[in-house]
Amino acid sequence: MEPVIAVIGGGQCTAGEARLAEAVGKELGRRGITLVCGGLGGVMEAACRGAIQAGGRTIGILPGSRREDANPYIQVAIATGMGYARNVMVVMSSQAVIAIGGSYGTLSEIAHALQNGIPVIGLGTWSASRDEERAEVIPARDAVDAVDKALALMRSGQGR
Repeated sequence: MEPVIAVIGGGQCTAGEARLAEAVGKELGRRGITLVCGGLGGVMEAACRGAIQAGGRTIGILPGSRREDANPYIQVAIATGMGYARNVMVVMSSQAVIAIGGSYGTLSEIAHALQNGIPVIGLGTWSASRDEERAEVIPARDAVDAVDKALALMRSGQGR
């Protein structure tokens, strides 16, 4: 089965987060890894733009019931009509998650991933840790490091 990595983050983001997300998308596309996300703007759109520029594949799991609401870089749009509940579908469709920035929706996706044993790599996002000694989200330095760490965890059997 081909690898699928979720890229999660805010529907609105800073210019720096957008650049980082686009770089992650490019790295995923370059390596032939399918990118799944929430299908809207911000981090999601920037990551998908990068993936498409690098020849990658993108899937958007949308909160609403209209496929037309997907960002222009989504190749497969899945309209759920589920609102934030679709966050579970985004992470459960992946073998690893890369989180970039984000707000409470991103935090919920991180929690669902960790609860289901899906590794989360973080770039300027929530730590999701109650104990500083036991960080749940694995920090990455940059886009290449994030993808390298996600793939290493998947290969070691830590991904689904």
